[in-house]
Amino acid sequence: MVEWNVRRLAPPASAFSKGTWGLFLFIGWLLTFSLMAAPRPNKDCLDCHEDKELTKTNAQGRTISLYVDAAVLARSVHRTNWCVSCHQDITEKHPDDEVPAKPAHCDTCHAPQTASYGASVHGQALQSGKEGAATCADCHGKHDILRPTIVDSPLHWSKLGQTCGECHPEALADVQQSVHGRAVERGVREAATCTDCHSEHRIETLKGNAALKLSGDVCGKCHASERINSKFRLPGNRVKTFFESYHGLAVQSGYARAANCSSCHGYHKILPSTDPNSSIHPQHLPETCGKCHPGATAQFAQGKIHVDLGEAGDLAAQINLWVRRIYLTLIFGLVGAMVLHNALMWWRKLLAARQAAGPLVERMDRHQRWQHGLLLLSFIVLAVSGFALKFPESRLAWIFGADEEIRRWVHRVAGVVLLGVGVWHLGYVCSSPKGRRLWSDLLWRKTDFKQAWLAVVFWLRGRGTHSEKGRFGYAEKIEYWAVIWGTIIMGITGLAIWFKMEITHWVPRWVVEVATTIHYYEAILACLAIAVWHFYHVIFDPDVYPMNMAWWDGRVPRRWLEKHHPDDPALTQSGDKTEGSTPSTNAAKPKS
Repeated sequence: MVEWNVRRLAPPASAFSKGTWGLFLFIGWLLTFSLMAAPRPNKDCLDCHEDKELTKTNAQGRTISLYVDAAVLARSVHRTNWCVSCHQDITEKHPDDEVPAKPAHCDTCHAPQTASYGASVHGQALQSGKEGAATCADCHGKHDILRPTIVDSPLHWSKLGQTCGECHPEALADVQQSVHGRAVERGVREAATCTDCHSEHRIETLKGNAALKLSGDVCGKCHASERINSKFRLPGNRVKTFFESYHGLAVQSGYARAANCSSCHGYHKILPSTDPNSSIHPQHLPETCGKCHPGATAQFAQGKIHVDLGEAGDLAAQINLWVRRIYLTLIFGLVGAMVLHNALMWWRKLLAARQAAGPLVERMDRHQRWQHGLLLLSFIVLAVSGFALKFPESRLAWIFGADEEIRRWVHRVAGVVLLGVGVWHLGYVCSSPKGRRLWSDLLWRKTDFKQAWLAVVFWLRGRGTHSEKGRFGYAEKIEYWAVIWGTIIMGITGLAIWFKMEITHWVPRWVVEVATTIHYYEAILACLAIAVWHFYHVIFDPDVYPMNMAWWDGRVPRRWLEKHHPDDPALTQSGDKTEGSTPSTNAAKPKS
């Protein structure tokens, strides 16, 4: 049966032969075309270029060796490349063609790097036709190109000085004498090299460069690094104190002639102040300062640029330090005493104003006051810690210290407290009679919209009435429901940000990013609403100024309640009808 099936499925011999011959012809044609189109192997090139005496004369009349060491090429990063991959100008007439040699086509494989090179001082010089402009091969090598991490590479950090010094010998001599060059010789990896200051492919000159970029991005890159300053026991405040100085402030304002780091310390030959050849040595300071301040004397040059008022030093620094301490004591002591004096006076006047207002009526019970207090506290902490996390460089961030982890956990704990208050309030309005009445009184009704319109007409034209009907008016209902809305939105988005790793098991990452955006802008909306709407009604409204004290003891003046909420049930309750701040006050004040 198997044999029959095989014979049954097998094609006829004639068909098989025709198909086989056709396939063979196609494969043969394809191989022939590929061999004709394929680049010549490196062996064909090395047959000539392994001759050490092979040379040519360039357009300037110089003799150039064309020798290629096959062993060196085999160690380079381009060892798997064909010769014609780089030397694309080679034609079939080579070596007798008259086509002038061109730089290697590095952009074929390294487009981003060559684009940066084109914008560099080297690339611009090459484009302008300047003789001797550095090309890729001048820095990376030719056939012996190695990775910069290999010690033998001309781009290894320890060899960069010699590589750049081939074209910039004077700069190399200065760098070798500098603190940076000496550190490189000692094998200090963190020492600044040519590319650390001038960048790698987008090599730029720093002469005449923006002072802010030089001081902040070039020198500040290392000298503001806490890791580097700690490791090598360098002063950690040099960049900070410079930008706090007159020169630094002028640099930040964009003044083109403002002194920057190199104006005093130099460019390549940067030496410590103890070196007699240093531009900041005491003997040379008048000359250095005189470049910008003609006629500078030794007395003038004694002024310090990097002044940290928190550090002790010579006599001048000691005097400066003690002046600072005295003034800080005066500021905190005197201004603090003023604040305490005015706070006590304000509190006593507030109590006197409440007593003068007549009998008091309970507006908030104990549960409501505790819920409001915790809501107030958690909201303030959330606002401060949240914006501190968003803007870690602001002064606001230092309220909780320099540790972001502390700010993050303070924010989370405050968020948990806020959600806890929300759960407490939900249980209160569901289980307590006063809570259920509070919920019912805060529900929106048609009359609220009518009262809001009448109030707007009154405030605009001064006609009609502006008293609220019921226990709560439209302004208080707006606040209440805004708090509920904000708590739900901030709670959901905050938990999504907090547990983003767990959330992304169920939803895409962009959901967390959208939640972050909502969380941030909802926080701004909430803070502005509290400042503009809530603070006016409980503090700045002339009818309650300097403050509505219901949040403290739950009571408001009866006259205020009769004026603004004449239908409030609290006015008709016997327990609240005669309650006052003091018995004498209630007896002395007639009913308004």
